[in-house]
Amino acid sequence: MRFIASLAVMTGLFAAPLGAQAASLHKDLEQFRAARAFNHLSADGQRTMADILNAKQVLDAGQTDAAIPPLYDAGKRLSAAAKANGQFVAAESSLHPAPQHPVSPAHVASSTPVTWIPVGGEVIGSETLAPEKKAAIATANTQLKSGNIPQAAQTMQVVGADAVFILALAPLEQTQGALNRATVFTEARNPKEASEALQQALDGVVFVSEDFVETMPPASGAQQSATGK
Repeated sequence: MRFIASLAVMTGLFAAPLGAQAASLHKDLEQFRAARAFNHLSADGQRTMADILNAKQVLDAGQTDAAIPPLYDAGKRLSAAAKANGQFVAAESSLHPAPQHPVSPAHVASSTPVTWIPVGGEVIGSETLAPEKKAAIATANTQLKSGNIPQAAQTMQVVGADAVFILALAPLEQTQGALNRATVFTEARNPKEASEALQQALDGVVFVSEDFVETMPPASGAQQSATGK
Protein backbone atom coordinates (compact mmCIF):
# COMPACT_ATOMS: atom_id res chain seq x y z
CA MET A 1 0.00 0.00 0.00
CA ARG A 2 2.86 2.38 0.75
CA PHE A 3 4.25 1.79 -2.76
CA ILE A 4 0.91 2.55 -4.42
CA ALA A 5 0.41 5.64 -2.25
CA SER A 6 3.84 6.96 -3.24
CA LEU A 7 3.16 6.36 -6.91
CA ALA A 8 -0.26 7.99 -6.63
CA VAL A 9 1.36 11.15 -5.25
CA MET A 10 4.03 11.20 -7.94
CA THR A 11 1.66 10.67 -10.86
CA GLY A 12 -0.37 13.65 -9.77
CA LEU A 13 2.54 15.94 -10.53
CA PHE A 14 2.21 17.93 -13.74
CA ALA A 15 -1.25 16.54 -14.39
CA ALA A 16 -2.23 19.79 -16.14
CA PRO A 17 -1.13 20.40 -19.77
CA LEU A 18 2.30 22.01 -20.02
CA GLY A 19 1.81 24.01 -23.24
CA ALA A 20 2.27 27.76 -22.67
CA GLN A 21 3.81 27.15 -19.24
CA ALA A 22 6.92 25.52 -20.70
CA ALA A 23 8.98 28.68 -21.18
CA SER A 24 8.22 29.98 -17.70
CA LEU A 25 8.91 26.55 -16.22
CA HIS A 26 12.31 26.32 -17.89
CA LYS A 27 13.30 29.81 -16.74
CA ASP A 28 12.17 29.56 -13.14
CA LEU A 29 13.11 25.96 -12.36
CA GLU A 30 16.76 26.58 -13.23
CA GLN A 31 16.91 28.33 -9.86
CA PHE A 32 17.30 24.99 -8.10
CA ARG A 33 19.37 21.90 -8.82
CA ALA A 34 16.54 19.46 -9.49
CA ALA A 35 15.28 21.61 -12.37
CA ARG A 36 17.21 19.76 -15.07
CA ALA A 37 15.47 16.51 -14.21
CA PHE A 38 12.02 17.99 -14.80
CA ASN A 39 12.76 18.05 -18.52
CA HIS A 40 12.56 14.24 -18.58
CA LEU A 41 8.98 14.08 -17.34
CA SER A 42 6.35 12.74 -19.71
CA ALA A 43 2.86 14.21 -19.27
CA ASP A 44 1.37 11.21 -21.07
CA GLY A 45 3.37 8.79 -18.95
CA GLN A 46 2.14 10.37 -15.75
CA ARG A 47 -1.46 10.37 -16.94
CA THR A 48 -1.11 6.71 -17.90
CA MET A 49 -0.24 5.78 -14.32
CA ALA A 50 -3.00 7.99 -12.96
CA ASP A 51 -5.48 6.17 -15.24
CA ILE A 52 -4.13 2.78 -14.15
CA LEU A 53 -4.47 3.68 -10.47
CA ASN A 54 -7.99 4.94 -11.09
CA ALA A 55 -9.00 1.81 -13.02
CA LYS A 56 -7.57 -0.48 -10.36
CA GLN A 57 -9.51 1.28 -7.62
CA VAL A 58 -12.71 0.87 -9.60
CA LEU A 59 -11.99 -2.77 -10.39
CA ASP A 60 -11.26 -3.52 -6.74
CA ALA A 61 -14.79 -2.33 -6.08
CA GLY A 62 -16.03 -4.83 -8.68
CA GLN A 63 -17.15 -2.18 -11.17
CA THR A 64 -15.96 -3.41 -14.56
CA ASP A 65 -18.05 -1.03 -16.69
CA ALA A 66 -16.68 2.03 -14.90
CA ALA A 67 -13.11 0.75 -15.34
CA ILE A 68 -13.25 0.59 -19.14
CA PRO A 69 -12.89 4.36 -19.87
CA PRO A 70 -9.73 4.85 -17.76
CA LEU A 71 -8.24 1.66 -19.21
CA TYR A 72 -8.83 2.90 -22.76
CA ASP A 73 -7.39 6.30 -21.80
CA ALA A 74 -4.34 4.62 -20.26
CA GLY A 75 -3.73 2.67 -23.48
CA LYS A 76 -3.90 5.79 -25.65
CA ARG A 77 -1.69 7.82 -23.35
CA LEU A 78 0.88 5.05 -23.03
CA SER A 79 1.12 4.93 -26.82
CA ALA A 80 1.68 8.69 -26.86
CA ALA A 81 4.28 8.44 -24.09
CA ALA A 82 6.17 5.90 -26.18
CA LYS A 83 6.79 8.64 -28.76
CA ALA A 84 8.02 11.31 -26.31
CA ASN A 85 11.69 12.11 -25.91
CA GLY A 86 11.76 11.26 -22.21
CA GLN A 87 11.97 7.54 -22.93
CA PHE A 88 15.29 5.69 -23.03
CA VAL A 89 16.63 2.15 -23.25
CA ALA A 90 18.70 0.67 -20.43
CA ALA A 91 19.20 -2.46 -18.36
CA GLU A 92 17.63 -2.18 -14.93
CA SER A 93 20.99 -2.98 -13.35
CA SER A 94 22.31 0.35 -14.68
CA LEU A 95 19.66 2.42 -12.91
CA HIS A 96 20.38 4.25 -9.66
CA PRO A 97 17.53 3.27 -7.31
CA ALA A 98 16.21 6.02 -5.05
CA PRO A 99 16.27 4.91 -1.41
CA GLN A 100 13.38 7.27 -0.63
CA HIS A 101 11.05 5.15 -2.76
CA PRO A 102 11.94 1.42 -2.75
CA VAL A 103 10.36 -0.77 -5.41
CA SER A 104 7.37 -2.96 -4.69
CA PRO A 105 8.16 -6.21 -2.81
CA ALA A 106 6.67 -8.03 -5.82
CA HIS A 107 8.98 -6.25 -8.28
CA VAL A 108 10.84 -8.53 -10.70
CA ALA A 109 13.94 -6.86 -12.14
CA SER A 110 14.49 -7.13 -15.89
CA SER A 111 17.71 -8.85 -16.93
CA THR A 112 17.93 -7.27 -20.40
CA PRO A 113 17.75 -3.67 -21.68
CA VAL A 114 14.20 -2.37 -21.92
CA THR A 115 12.50 0.91 -22.85
CA TRP A 116 11.66 3.07 -19.83
CA ILE A 117 8.95 5.75 -19.67
CA PRO A 118 8.99 8.51 -17.01
CA VAL A 119 5.65 8.29 -15.19
CA GLY A 120 6.01 10.56 -12.17
CA GLY A 121 8.29 12.72 -10.06
CA GLU A 122 8.68 14.31 -6.66
CA VAL A 123 10.90 16.93 -5.02
CA ILE A 124 12.33 15.74 -1.69
CA GLY A 125 14.31 17.60 0.97
CA SER A 126 16.45 16.21 3.78
CA GLU A 127 15.23 15.92 7.35
CA THR A 128 17.80 18.52 8.42
CA LEU A 129 16.29 21.30 6.31
CA ALA A 130 15.07 24.41 8.05
CA PRO A 131 11.31 24.41 8.71
CA GLU A 132 10.66 27.11 6.12
CA LYS A 133 12.40 25.04 3.43
CA LYS A 134 10.48 21.90 4.37
CA ALA A 135 7.28 23.90 4.16
CA ALA A 136 8.31 25.26 0.76
CA ILE A 137 8.91 21.75 -0.61
CA ALA A 138 5.54 20.55 0.67
CA THR A 139 3.83 23.57 -0.88
CA ALA A 140 5.69 23.15 -4.17
CA ASN A 141 4.74 19.48 -4.47
CA THR A 142 1.11 20.39 -3.79
CA GLN A 143 1.28 23.08 -6.45
CA LEU A 144 2.86 20.68 -8.93
CA LYS A 145 0.23 18.06 -8.24
CA SER A 146 -2.42 20.66 -9.04
CA GLY A 147 -0.64 21.68 -12.25
CA ASN A 148 0.47 25.09 -10.92
CA ILE A 149 3.98 24.74 -12.31
CA PRO A 150 5.11 28.40 -12.42
CA GLN A 151 3.95 28.91 -8.84
CA ALA A 152 5.80 25.80 -7.72
CA ALA A 153 8.95 27.03 -9.44
CA GLN A 154 8.73 30.29 -7.53
CA THR A 155 8.18 28.40 -4.28
CA MET A 156 11.26 26.24 -4.87
CA GLN A 157 13.50 29.28 -5.04
CA VAL A 158 13.32 29.32 -1.25
CA VAL A 159 14.87 25.86 -1.18
CA GLY A 160 17.65 26.41 -3.72
CA ALA A 161 19.99 23.43 -4.07
CA ASP A 162 18.77 21.74 -0.86
CA ALA A 163 16.43 19.37 -2.67
CA VAL A 164 16.60 16.24 -4.82
CA PHE A 165 14.32 15.02 -7.55
CA ILE A 166 13.05 11.43 -7.69
CA LEU A 167 11.69 10.08 -10.98
CA ALA A 168 9.39 7.08 -11.39
CA LEU A 169 10.08 4.92 -14.46
CA ALA A 170 7.88 2.23 -16.00
CA PRO A 171 9.08 -0.45 -18.45
CA LEU A 172 7.14 0.24 -21.65
CA GLU A 173 6.61 -3.26 -23.03
CA GLN A 174 5.80 -4.80 -19.64
CA THR A 175 3.32 -2.02 -18.87
CA GLN A 176 1.69 -2.35 -22.28
CA GLY A 177 1.29 -6.10 -21.81
CA ALA A 178 -0.22 -5.75 -18.34
CA LEU A 179 -2.59 -3.04 -19.53
CA ASN A 180 -3.72 -5.15 -22.50
CA ARG A 181 -4.42 -8.12 -20.22
CA ALA A 182 -6.33 -5.92 -17.80
CA THR A 183 -8.47 -4.56 -20.62
CA VAL A 184 -9.31 -8.05 -21.89
CA PHE A 185 -10.23 -9.24 -18.39
CA THR A 186 -12.32 -6.14 -17.76
CA GLU A 187 -14.27 -6.53 -20.99
CA ALA A 188 -14.88 -10.18 -20.00
CA ARG A 189 -16.23 -8.97 -16.62
CA ASN A 190 -13.39 -10.47 -14.57
CA PRO A 191 -12.47 -7.62 -12.19
CA LYS A 192 -10.17 -9.66 -9.95
CA GLU A 193 -7.96 -10.83 -12.81
CA ALA A 194 -8.00 -7.34 -14.34
CA SER A 195 -6.91 -5.76 -11.07
CA GLU A 196 -4.11 -8.29 -10.71
CA ALA A 197 -2.86 -7.41 -14.20
CA LEU A 198 -2.79 -3.72 -13.31
CA GLN A 199 -0.94 -4.54 -10.11
CA GLN A 200 1.74 -6.18 -12.24
CA ALA A 201 2.08 -2.90 -14.14
CA LEU A 202 2.46 -0.98 -10.89
CA ASP A 203 4.97 -3.50 -9.54
CA GLY A 204 7.19 -2.86 -12.57
CA VAL A 205 7.80 0.79 -11.67
CA VAL A 206 11.30 1.78 -10.55
CA PHE A 207 12.23 4.99 -8.74
CA VAL A 208 15.57 6.53 -9.66
CA SER A 209 17.71 9.25 -8.14
CA GLU A 210 18.35 12.72 -9.51
CA ASP A 211 21.97 11.81 -10.28
CA PHE A 212 20.79 9.18 -12.74
CA VAL A 213 18.02 11.39 -14.14
CA GLU A 214 20.56 14.03 -15.15
CA THR A 215 22.46 11.50 -17.28
CA MET A 216 19.46 9.80 -18.91
CA PRO A 217 19.99 9.54 -22.69
CA PRO A 218 16.90 10.11 -24.88
CA ALA A 219 15.78 7.18 -26.98
CA SER A 220 16.85 7.41 -30.62
CA GLY A 221 14.15 8.91 -32.83
CA ALA A 222 11.87 9.84 -29.92
CA GLN A 223 9.76 12.95 -30.36
CA GLN A 224 8.79 15.46 -27.69
CA SER A 225 5.08 15.75 -26.87
CA ALA A 226 4.64 19.33 -25.73
CA THR A 227 1.12 19.03 -24.47
CA GLY A 228 0.91 15.34 -23.67
CA LYS A 229 -2.30 15.02 -25.69
